[in-house]
Amino acid sequence: MTVVIIVVLAILAIVILWGVAVYNGLIGLRNRVREAWAQIEVQLKRRYDLIPNLVNTVKGYAAHEKGVFERVSEARAKAIAGGSVAERAQSENMLTSALKSVFAVAEAYPQLKANENFLALQEELSSTENKISFARQHYNESVMGFNTRIQTVPNNIIAGLANFKPEQMFEIEDAAQREAPKVQF
Repeated sequence: MTVVIIVVLAILAIVILWGVAVYNGLIGLRNRVREAWAQIEVQLKRRYDLIPNLVNTVKGYAAHEKGVFERVSEARAKAIAGGSVAERAQSENMLTSALKSVFAVAEAYPQLKANENFLALQEELSSTENKISFARQHYNESVMGFNTRIQTVPNNIIAGLANFKPEQMFEIEDAAQREAPKVQF
């Protein structure tokens, strides 16, 4: 009889230890997702800080392009406002499109393209865009790992009991941005 009790207690202890290990692993993955999101926000903040300088530099050369600058300002304001991951992704995609308009305007002004301040800002923004891209990739990889873990058996049992919910990916919603660019010579 005592052997049966010891075996039952040992099995119970193993199950409890397994549950604690799974729970701690899920907490670690969730924290990795949050850290990855924080890295995106750091790079986005850097981008938001660069945009007014870039717009002001281009404005000096192309004052009559008022609509372009208004779109950039509106898109920047919406992006800063935040929201859910899906809302942030949508507003960031709008901001990226608006920035492309600024660079298109700059193409029409050779003296602007030669301006050292503009070139430095353009390089800094390009570098920031690359960092944002890598941060988004890291975030999506972290989300995928977390979501996979909370949805697979037997981890989904502990995840369900602890009320872990799937995280959203940072996705491009604009179909035009998903397409490969067309290069023509």
